[in-house]
Amino acid sequence: MYSRMGKLVALMMVFAMLLTACAAPAAAPAASAPADTSAEAAPADAAAPADAGRTFRVWWFEGADSAPGISWAGALADFQAMHPDVKVEFEQKTFTQMQQTAQMVLNSNDVPDVMQINKGNGTAGLYSSQGLLTNLDDEAAARGWDKVLSPSIQTTARYNEQGIMGTGSLYGIPTYGEYVLVYYNKTMFDERNMAIPTTLEEFNAIADAFVAEGIVPITVGGADGWTLTHNWQELVLYKQTREGISNFQFLTGDVDFHDEAFTFGTSEFERQIQAGYYGDNANGVIGDDSNLAFAQGKFPMNITGSWQFGNFMTSITDFEWGMFLMPGKTFYTGSAGNMWGVPTNAKNKDLAYDFITLTIEPKAQTLMANSGGIPVAADLSLIEDPKVKQLNEGFSTIVANDGLAFYPDWPVPGYIDVLGSALQNLVAGDATVDETLDAIAGPYQDFKAGM
Repeated sequence: MYSRMGKLVALMMVFAMLLTACAAPAAAPAASAPADTSAEAAPADAAAPADAGRTFRVWWFEGADSAPGISWAGALADFQAMHPDVKVEFEQKTFTQMQQTAQMVLNSNDVPDVMQINKGNGTAGLYSSQGLLTNLDDEAAARGWDKVLSPSIQTTARYNEQGIMGTGSLYGIPTYGEYVLVYYNKTMFDERNMAIPTTLEEFNAIADAFVAEGIVPITVGGADGWTLTHNWQELVLYKQTREGISNFQFLTGDVDFHDEAFTFGTSEFERQIQAGYYGDNANGVIGDDSNLAFAQGKFPMNITGSWQFGNFMTSITDFEWGMFLMPGKTFYTGSAGNMWGVPTNAKNKDLAYDFITLTIEPKAQTLMANSGGIPVAADLSLIEDPKVKQLNEGFSTIVANDGLAFYPDWPVPGYIDVLGSALQNLVAGDATVDETLDAIAGPYQDFKAGM
């Protein structure tokens, strides 16, 4: 998902051997982590006396060359230095694998000691309500995690007894943030004397100007379905309120899917589709190909997540590029990132807690930032690249304004498929605005009624 060869080569210095999910678990490397001077590595003499003969297992799905992947690899090397007598087994998964198998794995006795889990009611919430994840309240207080993570960052890690996000106990520890923004081809903008838009009307005027030239202004990988949910929600949020977001995400109040916000966002998305903003083959392109096309300079704009930043940093070489938030609004699609969860059946929870601590300490957090990520607890003054600093400042501004609106597929299990399918039909012209809203309302209301 992120950049390719440059960071991967550097990361090989950390991993002596990195195996994919289909291969046997990889032993953690004895090599040192990527260079970073913000903190000293944990001393080897800190090893617990009972380490001999133990095996620590960790799974995550972030790419090896992604900012979280690089940061966690460094933390894992420090963990090995802290526990030299522990055998470390790391397994690289994919997001899809974890989505499809996490519940089954957690229900078994063959679980890792710590694993990256997807946030939201339909995943982490569901697992916590089923007793499959360890309650981390006491450990967070003892180790100071609750002080490192701001209240807004903790929102996606807290779940009540019904598995609903936002209140209750901590069942996960996020180490990074993420949000949806607009990446743009600055060269194409400058050639037309276009400025970064400050309102939705100005954004649409820019898109219209490109359409008039025969240029599709916005690339999107509609074949994946879930990618469309970001473009759609960014428009819904123009009319949404904090109360409306909470009612929808936390199932705390009534949700009218034909209200002003949902109607405006869906109608505006339909208008943009019909105006040619996404071309005539949006449903025929997968997300990876869409992002590649933007990196090759074929499209002026790409509305996607901060998780693509590292990829664009290394893959875009032939033009100048930049980024901006969808203009003229308060709320944005985003949240704390996916998080560490400790399975209830984990055999080495104390080791899991040591590793989690390392991932949110300054060394790993600053490494993540300088690798193009958005850590939850980095010192922004230590970020070296101006684009990386801009990316992090954007997230900090959203958090400071209580502007995180989370992701629209979270409230209900399986809702990502419901939303994706409904929006694909809208893109294809096979459904009206009202039909689209009815399609996404039904499964949501059915789930809520059955709670």
